Amino acid sequence: MAWLTKRGDVFHLGFRYSGQIFRTSLRTTNQRIANAAVSRVDENIRLVETGRLAIPADTRELATFLLSDGKLSEKPALPTVTSFSDIFTAYRHAMSNGSMEPNSLATTKIHTNHLQRILDSASPIRSLSFADLQRYVDTRSQEKGRRGKNLSPTTIKKEIATLRAIWSWAQKHGYVSDVFPGKGLRFRKSEEKSRFQTWSEIEYQIKRGCLDDCEQDELWDCLFLTLSEISEMLLCVAEKSRNAFIHPIVATAAFTGARRSELLRAQVRDFDLEAGTVTVREKKRNRQKYTTRLVPLSTALSDVLAKWFREHPGGKYAFSFSKNALSQSDRRHAGPLTIAQADDHLKRTLSGTKWERVRGWHVLRHSFASNCAAKGVDQRLINAWMGHQTEEMMKRYQHLFPDTQQQAIRSVFDGQ
Repeated sequence: MAWLTKRGDVFHLGFRYSGQIFRTSLRTTNQRIANAAVSRVDENIRLVETGRLAIPADTRELATFLLSDGKLSEKPALPTVTSFSDIFTAYRHAMSNGSMEPNSLATTKIHTNHLQRILDSASPIRSLSFADLQRYVDTRSQEKGRRGKNLSPTTIKKEIATLRAIWSWAQKHGYVSDVFPGKGLRFRKSEEKSRFQTWSEIEYQIKRGCLDDCEQDELWDCLFLTLSEISEMLLCVAEKSRNAFIHPIVATAAFTGARRSELLRAQVRDFDLEAGTVTVREKKRNRQKYTTRLVPLSTALSDVLAKWFREHPGGKYAFSFSKNALSQSDRRHAGPLTIAQADDHLKRTLSGTKWERVRGWHVLRHSFASNCAAKGVDQRLINAWMGHQTEEMMKRYQHLFPDTQQQAIRSVFDGQ
């Protein structure tokens, strides 16, 4: 008796014959076609058992033999486009129709460039073996990453995850038929990221000495700004910014915890200043559909946004260039700010000030979470306001919840 299973959207057929279980991909997402294949295999097994159909000597091809009513003794030829280079190009082209975010596509291209370099871009992708993948992991582990340090296992795992996603896509399109050979790969142990720390905590550790430039840079990567520091930085941004949108977009990042990409696609209609809320447009929480989350606005942020929207240059996007930077027609049809534009304006605004230690938009997101935790805001509310968060990320600021751990340990040992 044959049966069906699904891997992703693709149907796979399984059946038992002579004490062995055989499985094969049907390379279809159509339920009717898959059901027909089950019926065909069941019928042909009955013909084999009654002696009306002779099975091939090599039972490894039994699934193909039964699916073809005994007319094929070899697996059908796979499509001719099989090299790593061709598959990677085809995948990126297929994902560029809106299925994947532009920054994710850019990351995928970086990953596939490394994969092609080490795995040999001209090799057929279906020849990939576990040994090839382990060689890739070992080779990348010896290469240098940021600040001259060996590449982190986390980065290598992300590259392997990209290859696994491409393999799954290639499997659905019939380019490969085997299971991705990545189970059991060995990675060196990675170091846990440091907890988020205040400016004064980081400076104290640096003053104690014995830290090289790389170690100091890693400490500044863990920076979160206190509420007073955020206020001070926003004053600096308001004074130094060369374009009117910079101050309100930085304030929104600091007071909502929104990601850079979420800020760039925010629209004017998403901000309800009367109700005191902003609807954040997400793309990370669900791969199948766009989602949103509702974040309350503080009075300070509402005041900044009210002033900004009174002088907003036009167009649907919340943050855009000022009136003197674009023509009226360009403003009306302008797209969102690009990542490069946002990063460049933030960097230039903070350059030459003490705030150039702030290494990008993510510092403001981490500061939002850390300050909420320090004020005793329930973790569930923080998660709801920030959207998806990993357990690893939450661990980096949980130490800021006021007196929770001290109270717990004292309740056990100090009440004797």
